[in-house]
Amino acid sequence: MTFTCVAPGVDEAPLPGESAKALVARLASAKATAVASQYPEAWVIGCDQVAVRVDEAKKEWVLGKPKTAAHCEEQLQACSGRILSFLTAVAVMHEESGALIEFIDTTRVLFRALDPAAIKRYVAKEQPLDCAGGFKSEGLGITLCESIDSSDPSALIGLPLMRLGAVLRDAGYELP
Repeated sequence: MTFTCVAPGVDEAPLPGESAKALVARLASAKATAVASQYPEAWVIGCDQVAVRVDEAKKEWVLGKPKTAAHCEEQLQACSGRILSFLTAVAVMHEESGALIEFIDTTRVLFRALDPAAIKRYVAKEQPLDCAGGFKSEGLGITLCESIDSSDPSALIGLPLMRLGAVLRDAGYELP
């Protein structure tokens, strides 16, 4: 099996009033659609991830890619001692046949109490500026956690490989 990574060129800005779940689903689908139009014979995987923090008033705060160290530090300070939900949406599309399989994985992360110095050190060493919520669990970010609740640990890295593997096997790919 060969594959190619293609940048879909999709604007990731949320729409006004859009929920986190609707946002990641829309972006995963838009990314798959953009690439599938260029490769109609291929099975295309589009995905997106956001971190969601719910405050005391039950308001949902969507944390995307921070882009700057200062914004990353702000996001992580807001995560200190809280549970965040990382929503990872996947759209698998085959334009030629019209096949489309979509799903969303939710992973919950409990952050430990974080002091500003620890956050600053983490951001300087890891540079997680392109990661949802400024959190990179496959690196030093794991030290920011108390616990992780997930049915697929790879989802937190940005692509739920266990579920994706099942989808690809259903599409006819032989996976070990």
